[in-house]
This record gives sequence, structure tokens and C-alpha cells, in this order.
Amino acid sequence: MNKKTAMNNSRTRTKKVKARAEYTEANKQMKRSIIACKQKYMEELAAMAEKAAREGNMKQLYDTTKKLAGKYSKTEQRNRRVEYFEEILNRPAPLNLLAIKSAHTDLPIDDTPQTSEEIRMAIRQIKSGKAAGPDNIPVEALK
Repeated sequence: MNKKTAMNNSRTRTKKVKARAEYTEANKQMKRSIIACKQKYMEELAAMAEKAAREGNMKQLYDTTKKLAGKYSKTEQRNRRVEYFEEILNRPAPLNLLAIKSAHTDLPIDDTPQTSEEIRMAIRQIKSGKAAGPDNIPVEALK
């Protein structure tokens, strides 16, 4: 019989007190069990994230980190974005603009046209499941 039902259906005061004590103890054990299971789950996720980081699997690392971080409400997201952009955009100007050196313009860039074999080789080396480039053509369509 269910402990809560037994507690509610007890006819005498002593049985009711005993049933209430049993229910309270069972409820405490259940809560401890839930906490232990959550802790074990978080440890498994952390181990999975560490393994993904060691192996260089960025997709799994990102997914696992997202699970560990939990969900954020829209207001939390908005506040974090405001904080981020205020930090980025409200920086003081450099003190001495003349001290900033100009960029090199004579960089060694190979501007010869690519051969069709180089293009085929590059397409074969692209990993599947990656985001489309600026042309919006998915990797799977190129392969």
C-alpha cells in the first residue's frame, strides 16, 4: 500500500503518527536518491565533456556544455547580451593614435587560380555536419 494513502486512511492516532513517520522517512530517502542521481548525471556529463575536449570533438563538447549550463530565460539572455555589448562598445579610445602601426601590405599571398584537383581534395576533406558557408550550400550537397 502507498505510504501516503496509509497515512490518510489510518483510523487511530498511533497508527496515523506511525504512518506519517514512515511517509516522512520514505520522502526523505526519495529526495536523497534524486539528489544522488542528479549528482551522478552531472559527473557523467562532465566526464563526457572532458573526453570530448581531449579528443577535439567540438560538437560533442558544445552539446555537453550546453546541457551542463542549463536553460536560461529570455530576460537572462537579454541582460547578458546588454552587459556584453556595453563592455565591448564602451571602451575608452586609445590614448595615442600615432603609436598604432599600420598593417603590412606586402603579404605573401598565393593568387594563382586553384586547380580542379585542389578543389576536389578540399571538398573531400570537409567534415560532414558542419554549417553551410556564405553561399548557403551544405557540405553534403558538395560531396
